[in-house]
Amino acid sequence: MVDSNEMTINLVVLGRTQTGKSAAGNSLLGSSDFKSHCSPSSVTTCCSLGRSCRISGIIRRNGCELALRVQVLDTPSYPHSGLSKEQVKDTVRSALAHHFGEEGLHLALLVLRADLPLCPDESDHTIQFIQELLGPTWKDFTAVLLTHADKAEEAGFSEEAYLHSASSTLLSLLSSVQHKYIFLDNQKSIIKEERAIVLRKLLNFVRQNNYQVLLLKHSKE
Repeated sequence: MVDSNEMTINLVVLGRTQTGKSAAGNSLLGSSDFKSHCSPSSVTTCCSLGRSCRISGIIRRNGCELALRVQVLDTPSYPHSGLSKEQVKDTVRSALAHHFGEEGLHLALLVLRADLPLCPDESDHTIQFIQELLGPTWKDFTAVLLTHADKAEEAGFSEEAYLHSASSTLLSLLSSVQHKYIFLDNQKSIIKEERAIVLRKLLNFVRQNNYQVLLLKHSKE
């Protein structure tokens, strides 16, 4: 919280190479803070913090409208084409402590591609990484962003049909995070109205958590 008329939510995007982490971060911020393009190697090599302008018309508390600010920490992917797991983990952990050490983290956003199946090995490695990074309560502070939702839609899948056909691996992951998931069309979410829908969903997840934050200290334990 910055003041009585403004609320800030702190987010970190996590995921594999080319899932659209940086693009998702830009969509949430309504900007182009993070470098995002197709590449044969991992694009993001260090953490970067982006902060949105004041956003109105999104949230009300106690009958009053609050201005919203969104802070997004973009991170290197795991697995990474040029960094080891420990290097990625130490980099992200240090950045979380630096940027959100006092205010805390509201949500970690695990970015997955909606147009690619989630395999058991990939899911296991990703969950292990997040658990090592965030600790035993990671499920309470993690939501899934399914990017490239436009490609799933072009293939004839509504959100309901997509989940009905989804692998047991993905469904198990969504269940473990209390079904906190959002389908994200990176092109549409640049549009003000679409972005507002996504932000309201994220705020609803934060509200379900009673506005609790995850406090992270830099440690190699």
